[in-house]
Amino acid sequence: MNGSPIGACTWIWVSPFRDAHASLAAHVRELGFDVLEVCIDELGHVSAEALRAAGEAAGIVYSVCGAFGPDRDLASGEPEPRANALEYLRGCVDLAAAVGAPHVCGPMYSAVGKDRGDVDAERRRSVEGLKPAADYAGERGVRLAIEPLNRYETDLVNTAEQGLELCDDIGSPAVGLLLDTYHLNIEEKSVSEAIRLCGDRLFHLHACENDRGTPGTGHVPWTEVFAALADIGYDRQIVIESFTPAVQAIARAVSLWRPLDASGDALALGGLRFLREAGSLASPA
Repeated sequence: MNGSPIGACTWIWVSPFRDAHASLAAHVRELGFDVLEVCIDELGHVSAEALRAAGEAAGIVYSVCGAFGPDRDLASGEPEPRANALEYLRGCVDLAAAVGAPHVCGPMYSAVGKDRGDVDAERRRSVEGLKPAADYAGERGVRLAIEPLNRYETDLVNTAEQGLELCDDIGSPAVGLLLDTYHLNIEEKSVSEAIRLCGDRLFHLHACENDRGTPGTGHVPWTEVFAALADIGYDRQIVIESFTPAVQAIARAVSLWRPLDASGDALALGGLRFLREAGSLASPA
C-alpha cells in the first residue's frame, strides 16, 4: 500500500473536461496528489498534447476514465451505439497511450442506467465488443480496467465475481477490474474478500465513501479495504472519485442531489489525508 500513487478525478471539480481545464494537473499536484484521473465526456474536447504538457510541468501522472451513455453501448441491440462505443474506447486508449496512463477504466461493457433487457444477449454483445477493444489496448501497452456497478446503475456486472467472469470470457491479459468502494459497499457480502478475489487482476481502485463523499467520513470498512489491498500486494493507483452537484449532467446521472462537502478541494484534501494515513497503517512493516 505504501507504493500506491493516490489521485483525484476531474469530476470532483468540472464536467465536461476540456483542454482549458488542463491546469487541474498543477492544482491536484499542489494539493499533494500523484495522479489526475481525466474523465472523458467527449474525446474532441481533450488533446494529448495539452494533457502531456500540463502533466510534465506539474509532475503528475494520469488515469483515463470513460463515460458510457446510451449512445456508447457495447451491449445494445442496435449496431450504431456499439460502433460508437468501440470507436470511443479506441480513442480513450490512444489518449492513455499518448499521455502515459496505464489504463482506461470504467463500466465499458454497457450504458449506465438503462432499463433491463435480455441480459444474456447483452452480455454476449458486450464480450464481442470488448474483445477487439482489448486487442487494441494490449497492442498499445494500455490495460482496460472494467468497473462493476451497483444494481441501480446496471444489470450486467454488479460484483467482482461477475466482473472476473466477464474478463475470462474476453480472454485477454490486457483486461482486469476497477473496483469502487462505493459500489462494493452496496453489492458485496464482504468488501475485503471481493478485493482478494481479484488479486493481480485488480488494475485500479476508486476510493469512495458510502455517500460518495470524502473517504473516511462514512461507514465503508476501510480497515478491511486496506488489509485486503496489502494482502494482494496492491501498489497501483488509488483515485478518489466523487462529483459536485454543480455539474448538473453528472449529478443527474449518479442521482446526487446535495453537496457532499464544502468544496471539491475540501473533499479531495480530506480524502487524501485519510488515505495516506490509513494506507500507511495497513502496510506491512
